[in-house]
Amino acid sequence: MPTNILMPALSPTMEKGNLAKWLVKEGDEVKSGDVIAEIETDKATMEVEAVDEGKVAKIVVAEGTADVPVNELIAILLGEGEDESALKGAGKAEAKAAPEPAKSEAPKAEAPTPRPSEAKHDEAPKPEAKSETKPAPQPAPNGHDKGGRVFASPLARRLAKEAGIDISAVSGSGPRGRVVKADVESAKASGGAKAAPTAAANAPDAAPSAKAPAPAPQSDEAIKKLFPAGSFEEIPHDGMRKTIARRMTEARQTVPTFYVTVDCEIDALLKLREQVNAAAPAKDGKPAWKVSVNDMVIKALGNALAEVPDANVSWTESAMLRHKHADIGVAVALPGNGLITPIIRAVETKTLSTIAREMKDYAARAKDRKLKPEEYQGGTTAVSNLGMFGVKDFTAVINPPHSTILAVGGGEKRAVVKGDQIVAATIMSLTLSCDHRSVDGALGATLISAVKRLIENPMGMLV
Repeated sequence: MPTNILMPALSPTMEKGNLAKWLVKEGDEVKSGDVIAEIETDKATMEVEAVDEGKVAKIVVAEGTADVPVNELIAILLGEGEDESALKGAGKAEAKAAPEPAKSEAPKAEAPTPRPSEAKHDEAPKPEAKSETKPAPQPAPNGHDKGGRVFASPLARRLAKEAGIDISAVSGSGPRGRVVKADVESAKASGGAKAAPTAAANAPDAAPSAKAPAPAPQSDEAIKKLFPAGSFEEIPHDGMRKTIARRMTEARQTVPTFYVTVDCEIDALLKLREQVNAAAPAKDGKPAWKVSVNDMVIKALGNALAEVPDANVSWTESAMLRHKHADIGVAVALPGNGLITPIIRAVETKTLSTIAREMKDYAARAKDRKLKPEEYQGGTTAVSNLGMFGVKDFTAVINPPHSTILAVGGGEKRAVVKGDQIVAATIMSLTLSCDHRSVDGALGATLISAVKRLIENPMGMLV
């Protein structure tokens, strides 16, 4: 029997992926473990391996296709002794049985309509059991039932809401008049929703609950109208930018955040850094490591969390999670747009040279989007450093379930007072963002004070 190759779930939260590239073509023989495709998630590009061996009989989803749902059929594999005739009806049963991610936008009373590719045409309809329960309302050809209710896919509803289109005024072209993505896009392209007079005629006047939700105050189209035509370029959001926008919005709306800032004198740290790098043995004609100021800040934060374990926590509604190790995510800017936070695990147990080597490897692979999910998911806190851009100080947004994030500014010469004398010193500003649900003011101040002490007395990080 042919083997169906489905869009894999490459992370626990993945719902869709982009099929970036096929590494095989129809007719190729593959073995179990062979890399057959590259899938782009919102954070990385992952390789997909064949589970079974056989011949690639049909590629269902072309490379370059975006937003392919998890468990969607993407290709069909023929086993030994099978020919093209075995493709008839292939992919239907398994694709239908594969679970799809739950969509919160789906109306509760609406039964999902199977896609044409999933329908089993060769099965006789089974008699339904008798029940006193009234049957669910069936849509009319225009996608509305007699009560005026609109039958539409969750994706169509979301797209209509984002575009400020009244879904009840869109005529459906899907099965039994269901409003689908193409209908909304057609209505959007024509400058408004296509009228559906039948639905209006059938809708009772005294049923306010049947009304569609009001469009968003600032829809995409409304914003575009604020600028002269041709004065801007539309750059569609990729999966990473959508994820960043969603998570940061949630963080700002749900995490009560306060900030504590300290100035650290880093002349001793810079001197120690020179000594550590000078002691690096040569490997292939190059130093085995090159420790950066950021590596030393990561180490200082990891050691500080070991000293102040009550700040190494995550908030949940039922309990506080106090972590046994300081797993620190480090923000890495990606070419073009976006960022990712690879995680250095158990920082408090690692040397500066180990941290430097791991960060160099993670940064290189992050920019190529080659990190594995386990290398950037999780963590107990994070560091964001904008000092290399000349930024003096800033506040960073906490990425839940973290309770803190450390924002690092650039070092600069400033006038300071030492022994009643004004002298020049290299000063770096640090700002700790804290989730007040899990880290109180005094606890946050204790943590950043420990970081400051370690940075100003860096030999303490080596023992």
